[in-house]
Amino acid sequence: MLRAASLRVTRPRVAVLDAVAAHPHADTDTVFTSVRTVLPEVSRQAVYDVLGALTRAGLVRRIEPAGSVARYESRVGDNHHHVVCRSCGAIADVDCAVGEAPCLTASTSNGFEIDEAEVIYWGHCPQCTIERRARTQH
Repeated sequence: MLRAASLRVTRPRVAVLDAVAAHPHADTDTVFTSVRTVLPEVSRQAVYDVLGALTRAGLVRRIEPAGSVARYESRVGDNHHHVVCRSCGAIADVDCAVGEAPCLTASTSNGFEIDEAEVIYWGHCPQCTIERRARTQH
């Protein structure tokens, strides 16, 4: 995968790819902590640099819902969106109901050549919904 993206295969890159795959929608701290379990000597800056390189190469996707830190996922190359819990911040994938990117047609392109539409759904995850209902019943 790394070679196909014209990137050298290094232990930090492999460890970051593994961490992102193991922790979908992970923030940088989660990725760093996961990488440190296999490479205790790796620096936080090295993890930031690898995440940047992997994102630019299209091997990981960076998302940043409003009010949240940047998150990373290994699900790339398809047209999917996200749902975010307003209470706990949990994030889950949502397949696009329309299909190919961009899945929405802008009312005007303002001269841009649009190739992607990013949709974020907001609501409450199942656990937070249960907790909210329990609070309102008391």
